[in-house]
Amino acid sequence: MKYTKSEAKDYARETMRGIWAAALNPFHTDGSFNEAGLRQNIRHWIDDLEIQGLFIAGKQGEFFSMSLEERKRNMTIAVEECGEAAGTIMSISDQNVNTVLELGLYAQSCGADYVVVHAPVLSFCHDRDEVLYNYYKYLCDRLDIGIAMWSHPDSGYLMEPETCARIAELPNIVAIKYSVPRDMYVRLTHMIGDKIHVSTSLEDDWLDNIQELNWKLYLCSSPPYQLQTKNDKRMHEYTELAFAGKMDQARKVRDSLDPVRAAIKRTKPGGKPTAHGKYWQELLGQVGGAVRHPMLELSQAEKDATRAAFEQCGLQL
Repeated sequence: MKYTKSEAKDYARETMRGIWAAALNPFHTDGSFNEAGLRQNIRHWIDDLEIQGLFIAGKQGEFFSMSLEERKRNMTIAVEECGEAAGTIMSISDQNVNTVLELGLYAQSCGADYVVVHAPVLSFCHDRDEVLYNYYKYLCDRLDIGIAMWSHPDSGYLMEPETCARIAELPNIVAIKYSVPRDMYVRLTHMIGDKIHVSTSLEDDWLDNIQELNWKLYLCSSPPYQLQTKNDKRMHEYTELAFAGKMDQARKVRDSLDPVRAAIKRTKPGGKPTAHGKYWQELLGQVGGAVRHPMLELSQAEKDATRAAFEQCGLQL
């Protein structure tokens, strides 16, 4: 590792910055892992789109459909391709804490920069503060790598800002991906300052959060490689303008992407988000591929509608 546990917060404050994207994993039509396709995508994301970090084997990567060995292989490929050019944060989330630890130790050994662990499903549990604090403390006590919390509705609840602030005191908690209503992440940001990074995956709010909350990290979803091409890097452009304090210019560039956002939103079937994201990648010249069960593939009619919207959205290939 590039830092000690006691240095994790300082290291993340310096290096965990800019746009980090959550990788979709390409699978062959027979369901096997398309390693070459993933490598090709990573090279494009880093070399052409200037994405500064990758979130690997998360929900968008369909980790729930992957074996432990595949998840470890996913991490290894990302570390090899990112090298020193981009950061890596590996999802080690699982309901079985021993699996979480096994993946966390592997992430440390393979050269990952950070790991992320989502809040566990807590059946019948309504007083969660102590449960969640002890869960993350258990992991922090056994791992040296920087850990990001992750709270989202799929857990069946949202972690309260006060709980997150308490967990943020642990030595190697460095960030939170906080997929919650804006008032909650605003409150947490004001509570903890720059102790850890607070971020959310909604690209629509990224510019406002830079300006109003002084955020330095977009952590993370698929827009960084779905709203951009090698010849049209407007998300990167408006981010850099915002970091330079040129907010009026940044807002104009940000708003120019509205037709692209609208095209994605209106053609994405509610039950097929992953397949839609992969097909959009293919339209961009990236490797998309198949999804695994229980996710569903797009119909031909859905593909045709998506292609038509894509061709009119204004992205420059």
